[in-house]
Amino acid sequence: MCQSNAFLIRKNGTEEMIMEDVSLITPQEDGSLELTGLFGDRLTLNASIKEMDLLKHKIIIQEN
Repeated sequence: MCQSNAFLIRKNGTEEMIMEDVSLITPQEDGSLELTGLFGDRLTLNASIKEMDLLKHKIIIQEN
């Protein structure tokens, strides 16, 4: 499998992995992002995508 890991950059500049094996990112009408993992786990964040490195399987999300 080639799913990516999602990392959140918080407003204070710290970065943390928030989800492994992300299989779907869905933008919501309110501007938030819904991340869905390989096994159906979901996480909704008030954030935007900063960078997606598909070769390194890394998604960088910036907290709004």
